[in-house]
Amino acid sequence: MSRADNQQERLAQSEFVGWIVGFVDGEGCFSINFLRQPDRKEKTRVRRGYATGYQVFYEFAVTQGVSSKKALESMRDFFGVGSLYLNTRYDNHNEHLYRYVVRRKADLLNVIIPFFERHELRTKKKEDFKKFVKCMRVIEKGRHLGISGLTSIARTAGTMNRKKNGAVLARILRDHTSNTSRR
Repeated sequence: MSRADNQQERLAQSEFVGWIVGFVDGEGCFSINFLRQPDRKEKTRVRRGYATGYQVFYEFAVTQGVSSKKALESMRDFFGVGSLYLNTRYDNHNEHLYRYVVRRKADLLNVIIPFFERHELRTKKKEDFKKFVKCMRVIEKGRHLGISGLTSIARTAGTMNRKKNGAVLARILRDHTSNTSRR
């Protein structure tokens, strides 16, 4: 391969990386949510839930209409992780949606986060990404399994993605604060 070919390849790679960053800036989402998971009775046993009563649910997602599915496939192929899911719509929109989603903790920590740390987002999403990373670092250490880590994540997540949602945080704090400290 000649030097000119190498330069062309690096330029094409650089342009593709820039395209991904811009695409995610416009259409991507880094999110942290909570699923209530207490102990629950089944027919023949008690299914153990999380000690805190909540599972932390995290994901990186990019959504596009069916006609732009190839863009999401290119992104998935570039990262080498994640999956595409079809979200069928039956409202007044013209087409169904596809979502490129990465949910595996190892994939987020080893592929997605390092990529966006090297190639910074340029919009408000940059702040959401930083908060997402902060939460994922707590999860990486296993601190989300305890009250203080869960509360820390809930406080941070409550400020992400234009949320002003204190309901989850209030519920978590209510569930894990003693009666004497609530007075």
